[in-house]
Amino acid sequence: MKIFKYIPKKLTFFFVGVLFLNLLSSCGMGKIWDPADARKVPANVNDRVKKNLEEGKGFSIGKAMDGSGATSYQFASSNPMWRASLEILDFLPLANVDYSGGIITTDWYNEGTASDESIKITIRFLTNEVRSDGIRIVVHKRRCNAQQKCAVKKISSALEQELRVAILKKAVVFEKELLKNKKKYKRN
Repeated sequence: MKIFKYIPKKLTFFFVGVLFLNLLSSCGMGKIWDPADARKVPANVNDRVKKNLEEGKGFSIGKAMDGSGATSYQFASSNPMWRASLEILDFLPLANVDYSGGIITTDWYNEGTASDESIKITIRFLTNEVRSDGIRIVVHKRRCNAQQKCAVKKISSALEQELRVAILKKAVVFEKELLKNKKKYKRN
């Protein structure tokens, strides 16, 4: 007798599952999944990840709910100004690197020419675009006496302009490379 009670529950669960899957497929779930052409997608998983990052692909539940479906993620690795700044400052110890806040701060650095002087560089990003007014560079100089009493002041030097020019030149190279890769991986 118990078997007759058990079978209808299983059949009901099975039919409800089939009905649910049928409703999902008819509601346009096929539009979300877009199979890729194997000839245009790299076989190596690392290459696929790199390609997707360069194209800014991703999935957002909020955007899926709006129906917009388009992603507009901005990754640190795809921002030419950010990448250029990190590459130019790679010889300095970094104290604070905050992509979401748009700031890079180095630690105090001493070249060894004057043991009582060191510098600290702060770069603030005002825009994601490659523009000369898109970054603000501030250089601080610290001078310490024999008793380790230090005085810090903001200085205006040629170093700010040299850094700005070097970062912009490198950012232009990265931006050209990024645009070239986007065109290369663009899907038809």
